Amino acid sequence: MTDEDFSQVSMLSLFQAELETQSQALTAGLLALERNPVAADALEACMRAAHSLKGAARIIDLMPAVKVANAMEDCLVAAQRGNVRVGREHIDALLQGCDLLKLIASGSSSEPANSEVETFLAKFEELSLPEAKPRPQDSAADFATSDDALEQLATTSSANLLVGTVPQAHAIVGSDRMVRVTAESLNRLLGLAGESLMEARRLRPFADGLLRLKRLQSDLASAFDNLHALLPPGSNDGAAVEALASAQRKLRLSQAFLAERLDELDSVDRKATDLANRLYDETLASRMRPFEDGVRHYARTVRDLGHTLGKRVRLEIVGGSTGIDRDILERLDAPLGHLLRNAVDHGLESPEERLAMGKPEEGLIRLEARHSAGLLQIAVVDDGKGIELSKLRETVIARQLATRESADTLSETELLAFLFLPSFSMKAGLTDVSGRGVGLDAVQAMTKEVRGITSVSSEFGRGTRFQLQLPLTLSVLRTLLVEVDGEPYAFPLAAISKTIKLQRMQINLLQGRPHFRLNDRQIGLVTAREVLDRGEPGSEPDELSVVVVDTGRGDAYGLIVDRFLGERELV
Repeated sequence: MTDEDFSQVSMLSLFQAELETQSQALTAGLLALERNPVAADALEACMRAAHSLKGAARIIDLMPAVKVANAMEDCLVAAQRGNVRVGREHIDALLQGCDLLKLIASGSSSEPANSEVETFLAKFEELSLPEAKPRPQDSAADFATSDDALEQLATTSSANLLVGTVPQAHAIVGSDRMVRVTAESLNRLLGLAGESLMEARRLRPFADGLLRLKRLQSDLASAFDNLHALLPPGSNDGAAVEALASAQRKLRLSQAFLAERLDELDSVDRKATDLANRLYDETLASRMRPFEDGVRHYARTVRDLGHTLGKRVRLEIVGGSTGIDRDILERLDAPLGHLLRNAVDHGLESPEERLAMGKPEEGLIRLEARHSAGLLQIAVVDDGKGIELSKLRETVIARQLATRESADTLSETELLAFLFLPSFSMKAGLTDVSGRGVGLDAVQAMTKEVRGITSVSSEFGRGTRFQLQLPLTLSVLRTLLVEVDGEPYAFPLAAISKTIKLQRMQINLLQGRPHFRLNDRQIGLVTAREVLDRGEPGSEPDELSVVVVDTGRGDAYGLIVDRFLGERELV
């Protein structure tokens, strides 16, 4: 975005961008202070964020925000000087201050905002900080700070303001220029990069065709040699001998010419494919965001929900730097919210119960992200009470989802799969948090929508783990290419459990349908030709190529194809 483009952005928009950056730093620091009230680095970070917000609000003459930020800074200064020990009530009030600043910056009606500000300031007075000496809002020091800030704003591009004023942000601006690009522009660029990649790959079949021509030339040269050998010794037909020799010379020239052109084409093919791959990878990487960018706000959500339920909870983010496609990160917001609420409400015990069980009073929820085998693995793990399988089995029977006889034979995996059914809940009553049975169903629906898989494992008394296996990006589909009746077909790798070569003697009939045994499970078999209505093959080989497809509901089936063609990325 050029300076002219930035000039069209209102000062309020710039303040909103600054608020987004600083409120994240402030929230993270406050949660750290709640765990360790004497953490000097966290306190310092909070003070810097509050001071920056006050200065930014004063620059655009947003006085309600100035008052709120000033009160927050006063509280933090008092804590730094040792005049007050930060407690839960201070943390609550400071977090409410962040919310209030967002309300003010949203540009909503001024009267409710002013009323909220007065209530907020009165609440800070009720916190009783007798040792802290409030600093006048319009002191000379504050005006000096404002003048400095104005001078800095005049000499700094608007782009720098957008990335924040904390030292880390300055370091980023100093080393890498930041630009704003719309998602639509990025998607168009990715589409063009994908087309470039596909066009570059079109050279390979052409080069393969020339290789076949080279082999035909070799066969022709061999035929000429054989013909020359068949000529009788001392033949008087000089014209025929000369014609044959001339044809052989021309063939050798054409072979040399083709070999030279083929080498050039091979070089162009390799360079074009490499360049297109690099362009596509760079464009794809620009769509990636660190996992923590999309989930750091959950730390406060979990903390506030825990307080509401009378529980002490800490959220730990593992793999925060893992790159995730922007579209997937946005789609993860609601499912992760459901899983975290379930973990706090259903999974974690009360502080008294945890102490009685020999656990720390504070419950731990881990939100994990990592890349594995070309897929994105997201997990929500708690150290709570886990899922009592006997209670789950009784709930399944009580809801008439299975008879007692069949429920008693269900494996742990099959039993846990009931948790994802619509309106299914093990909780007897409804609360504002959970109990309606829509959360896990929504999680699985989103996962299926992006061609992913949801799974759950639990150990009673130790905790529960929900795992989401997702594609790295929605822009590229990693597939297995197979051939059916001479036509290529693609299977998403995320849906494939296994590929195997199966002997016909391994097939048995179960209830009149072909099955085979895999890992102590009976897997049903169907031919791809039957599914696609392509008719029966001319011959039936003794060895079958089978794709085992996971349905995501704990079962699978095998699909017989003609042959495997290998993996391919589809754009």
